[in-house]
Amino acid sequence: MLNRRVLLAAMGTVLCLTTTGVSFAAKPDTSGKPNIILVMADDQGWGDTGYNGHPFVQTPSLDAMAKDGFVFDRFYAGAPVCSPTRASVMTGRNPNRAKVTNHGRYMRPHEQTIAETLKAAGYVTGIFGKVHLGSGQPDSPCNPSGMGFDEWVIGLNFFDNDPYLSRMGKIEHRQGKGSVILMDDTLDFLKKHKDGDKPIFTVVWFPSPHAPHAEVPDGSSLYKGKPNAAYYREITLLDQQVGRLRRALRDMGMAENTIVWYCSDNGGLVKETSGGREKKGSIYEGGLRVPGIIEWPARKLKGRTAVPVATFDIYPTLLAMAGVELYAPHPLDGMDVSGIISGSVSERSKPMGFWHKLQGGQGTRSDQIQKAIMEKQQAGAPLPHDPKRVRKDVDEFPQFPEETTTGHAAWTDWPWKLHRINGTKFELYNLSDDPMEKTDLSQNPQQTKRVKRMKQELDTWMRSVIRSINGKDYQETK
Repeated sequence: MLNRRVLLAAMGTVLCLTTTGVSFAAKPDTSGKPNIILVMADDQGWGDTGYNGHPFVQTPSLDAMAKDGFVFDRFYAGAPVCSPTRASVMTGRNPNRAKVTNHGRYMRPHEQTIAETLKAAGYVTGIFGKVHLGSGQPDSPCNPSGMGFDEWVIGLNFFDNDPYLSRMGKIEHRQGKGSVILMDDTLDFLKKHKDGDKPIFTVVWFPSPHAPHAEVPDGSSLYKGKPNAAYYREITLLDQQVGRLRRALRDMGMAENTIVWYCSDNGGLVKETSGGREKKGSIYEGGLRVPGIIEWPARKLKGRTAVPVATFDIYPTLLAMAGVELYAPHPLDGMDVSGIISGSVSERSKPMGFWHKLQGGQGTRSDQIQKAIMEKQQAGAPLPHDPKRVRKDVDEFPQFPEETTTGHAAWTDWPWKLHRINGTKFELYNLSDDPMEKTDLSQNPQQTKRVKRMKQELDTWMRSVIRSINGKDYQETK
């Protein structure tokens, strides 16, 4: 049973709405552009933290970050599964536009990423952990180098203990807990560049708490007898690594002018703590609503907002906060929400669109694939996979009819959310009054005009997404 704090928050009650009134237009308190670190969990639900009132999971580092920083009470993943949300972070766009329609799909290298834009602005860039957007082979246009990263050590999908990771294309078999190894690599990168003349952009994407939940924090009996104990043990292990990162930033003298943004890639695995209806894999609130915290000590960000923000807002927001000109050659679905963070804006001005299962997912066994590659690399033999794999989803531009409506889409114009299921079934909810999406108002006579308008807006947006996946955006920017 959730405690009262979680229940109130899940019901939409604003527990605290405070901001500092800071202005990001002003020169930073410390010289130079801020360092930027994006941290993401894999399958952590909104209520799976202490600061959101979970009855027993221990997340002292995230709790401290929430206390010291700014909390998004309604933060949304761009999709209810991993790969698409990661693409939304990279591009500021709905992931379907980049052909990342489900897990295991590669992101087209035609996309403009936040890493490419920051690199062009003088940042040194690195990514560590689970990427799940492409290849780990050195000659693939879909590896992190092709996404704009100078240095990388990655898994293709989730990994656990003793993982096989690709360091700039060379596979290494590492010993230890995957989430700890990930943080080791992250801190090495930060230490290497902290005294350089470039600001640092770092992406830290944890493989936990994704199943099989074999990683454990010190004391493997933690939560013994509790439901989903292995899942929550991995959340505590992840939390410990977030604590390592925050302490290291202070020890290296970097914390003051470093923006750290934490979230999860989709809803959690436990419905009761998802913060909404359903869980991972669903377009209902429980599959999309996730923890979200941002801190930047130089700007004294502090407070909590119930204004909705999503992963596709990260790209334009961080560029605005860092004073870097936004380069967006393709249509963005995200918006700059720095005004929400500063307190100068109290409402979201742009609706949010979600669309899942336009296509099915594709399995990616990271350790199995990378182990086979490592053995071939060590033997000096040709790689074991079809060369087409390194360019998967790159050269293919299947033309979807513009009226395609396969899957489950939703259009959120706060507090209203309209669902479109396989094109024909519609549901309407008022998330402020009905955060668990129990009462469908689509047939309510009082909502006839609203439903008609939102159907038109959603249909227009979905057609735009189809034009993007068909490749029209790239043709227009040649």
